Amino acid sequence: MLSKTIQDAFNDQLNFEIYSANIYLSMASWFDERNLKGFSNWMKIQYKEEISHTTQFYNHIDERGGRVIIQAHPAPETQWDSPQATFENALAHERIVTGRINDLISLAAGENDNASLNFLQWFVTEQVEEESNADGVIQQLKLASGAPGAMFMIDRELGARVYTAPPADRSNA
Repeated sequence: MLSKTIQDAFNDQLNFEIYSANIYLSMASWFDERNLKGFSNWMKIQYKEEISHTTQFYNHIDERGGRVIIQAHPAPETQWDSPQATFENALAHERIVTGRINDLISLAAGENDNASLNFLQWFVTEQVEEESNADGVIQQLKLASGAPGAMFMIDRELGARVYTAPPADRSNA
C-alpha cells in the first residue's frame, strides 16, 4: 500500500510526465514547421517515452493500491530561436526531471518504501540516458554551427531514431 505522501508525489510526477510529453510534441511541431523531419522524429520519440513513463507511474500507483489523479497541465512553449536552443531547452527540462526523480527517491527512502525505491531505480538510469542524448545533439549542433550541410546530416541521423519500449516495459499498454 502506498502512503498518501508517496501517492501524492507519484501523482505529481505522473502529471509532470504528461507535461513533458506535451513539451516534446510541441518541439516536434516546431521542427515539422521548418521541414526538419529528423529533428521532429527525435522529439516524437521523446514524446512516446514520456507517455510510457506516465503509464509506468500510473501502473505503480494502481498496483500499490493508490488512486491516480490526472490534473490540468500548463501549455508548453511553442517557439524557439534555433534547433540548438530547442535542444538546450530539452536538456534543461530533463535536468529538472532528474532532480524530481532524485527527490522521489529521497521521499521513498524516508518512508522506507522499498517497492517504490526499486521502481524508481529504472528512472535513475533513464535520466542519465535522457540527459546524455540531448547533450549529444547539442554538441553536434555546436560543431555544425555555420555549416548548413552538417545540419541536414544531423537531421538525417535523428530521423533514423526509433522508439524502443523499456526492456521491462511496465506500461502494460
